[in-house]
Amino acid sequence: MGRILATALHVRKLATMGLLGQLFGVTAMTVSRAKKEAHPLLEAHGHHVNTSTARLRTPADVTTFPGSDPTPTKIKTTSLKNCTPLAPQSSS
Repeated sequence: MGRILATALHVRKLATMGLLGQLFGVTAMTVSRAKKEAHPLLEAHGHHVNTSTARLRTPADVTTFPGSDPTPTKIKTTSLKNCTPLAPQSSS
C-alpha cells in the first residue's frame, strides 16, 4: 500500500519525493522507483489522480495541513490486494 500511497501523493503534486521519502523512511530515489512502477498500473486500471492545490514540503506542513481546511474530507476506501510496502532504506 505504501507504493500506491506515495505515488498518489506525488502525482497529486501534494508532496515532493524528498518529503515522501522522509515520511515513509526511504530515500527519494526509492519513492521515484515506486512511482515508476505504480503509476502506470494505476492508469491502466482506470485510476486517474487529480492534482491538488496544496503543496507540502516539510513534515511540519503535513501536520498543519489537515487543520487548515474546516471542510470535512471524505475518504473512499478501496481494496488494495497484492500491494507491497516501500522497501526501507538501507543504513549502509
